[in-house]
Amino acid sequence: MGASLHRRPAPRRLRIAPISVAERSLAAGPWQWAGLGAVAFAALVADQVTKHIVTRTLALDDSVHVVGPLSIHHVQNSGIAFGLFASATAVVTVVTAAAVIWMLTFFARSGSRHPVLPAALGLLIGGSVSNLVDRIRMHHVTDFIDLKWWPAFNLADTFIVVGVAILLVALVATDKTPPPPRRTLDVAAR
Repeated sequence: MGASLHRRPAPRRLRIAPISVAERSLAAGPWQWAGLGAVAFAALVADQVTKHIVTRTLALDDSVHVVGPLSIHHVQNSGIAFGLFASATAVVTVVTAAAVIWMLTFFARSGSRHPVLPAALGLLIGGSVSNLVDRIRMHHVTDFIDLKWWPAFNLADTFIVVGVAILLVALVATDKTPPPPRRTLDVAAR
């Protein structure tokens, strides 16, 4: 009889899936809060200072041409964008305050999700709070940037629009980034 050939069985691979995956917290940390606070404070101060200069320099409805279509035109707006809800100042105040609280809550839970969140939400919160302060204090908002083809607005409105734009770009960019591959542990049994 001949020698029998014994084949060694191929090694079996054992796939072990993780029972739990440790993820980093998305909650805002001290640096994110500092960034949000600095941007929000700068936006609030810049808007309040420019409104103060306009109200002290120009009478209501006065205008000064700057360049091209840009003028500084002192107007008051008791509503929101484009004068909508002008007779509902109390409702606009409550909705704005609720939006600011929601943004702060969202930031507390997700502030480290993307590096631009402190800047984007800082602009949104700073602009919203600045206009909210005016609504509570004077029952209207001072608008002064007039482009002739667009209703007059102020720096707070600009900060809000820029903050929303940054937020949307960041969210779209994050959605397009493929998620990291899940790792599994390959163990060769002998």
